[in-house]
Amino acid sequence: MRHAISATNHTSFTVESLDRAIALFRDGLGFELTSRAGRDPASIQTITGVPGAEVEIAYLRRPDHTVELIEYSTPADRRTLEARPCDVGFAHIAFDVTDLDGVIAHLAPYGAVPISPPYVNKRGGPNAGVRVSYLTTPDKVTVELIERI
Repeated sequence: MRHAISATNHTSFTVESLDRAIALFRDGLGFELTSRAGRDPASIQTITGVPGAEVEIAYLRRPDHTVELIEYSTPADRRTLEARPCDVGFAHIAFDVTDLDGVIAHLAPYGAVPISPPYVNKRGGPNAGVRVSYLTTPDKVTVELIERI
């Protein structure tokens, strides 16, 4: 069967603070905020399968990608995940950059912290010859920055 996927629509992250996450993606990473609004709880509960879910959702766009940020206000038993890159279900978003050190410094005021110092990939593969760094945000979103050298 042929798949009918025509494009990537967005990448979504659930966050603790929509204001903080918007600041990081808008002011830190250069996305444009295109919408921010609450959603009908019945629709969200049906779509997500989460009883009692109430959310506010923001969409931010760059020319090459859209990010959806979701802040749940209910249910009360939601929790913050501490997933590691080796844990099943872990996800991250990666960006090509032209100044890795500069972007890391620029993101620091938004709470993005490098997991380790930048690494130079001297091995083969599609990312041979790049400097790379994983950063984690206060909302547990992992951002990978890749600089071609």
